[in-house]
Amino acid sequence: MSAHDPVTLLPTARRELARLPGVIDALLTELDDETWRGQPAPSEWSPLEIVCHLRDEEQDDFGARIRVIAEGGTRFVPIDPERWAAERRYAEDDPRAAVSELKRRRRDNLGFLALLDPMTLTHVVDQPRLGKMSGLDLVAAWVTHDRLHLAQLTATLARLGAERWKGLRTEYAGPIPY
Repeated sequence: MSAHDPVTLLPTARRELARLPGVIDALLTELDDETWRGQPAPSEWSPLEIVCHLRDEEQDDFGARIRVIAEGGTRFVPIDPERWAAERRYAEDDPRAAVSELKRRRRDNLGFLALLDPMTLTHVVDQPRLGKMSGLDLVAAWVTHDRLHLAQLTATLARLGAERWKGLRTEYAGPIPY
């Protein structure tokens, strides 16, 4: 059993999760197609691929798994987010449609979480690789996942911008993470 109070954790997490659409808009509104699809390195995701990943995690990972917890389920459907990027052809997606769908899925998930009895989050599902995970674990991981990918997205935009302005002294800004 977690030492965290579900009655406190759930509304706090919902507020944090509700921030994503606004941050995405602030970072990506009016981005040109070249930047949307630009990869800072061959094996790294473009801003579009990051958004598509976030969109699909809403439905196929966090959203689905929280629903398993809420229903008292005993197992999660296996996922492979890295493989999704190729199989679902993230690089070919329409950026604005991907953002719109991410926002819709987040709105739906926030609505679901608003109706959820916080004590439901104490239910645990035993995962083969990670061991026992409660709904509290998943909600906290969901917030952390948003923050990790927002950091990745901002670093990607910084690297793409520095590359676009090659020859100018962008290194004065400091080291670019990722």
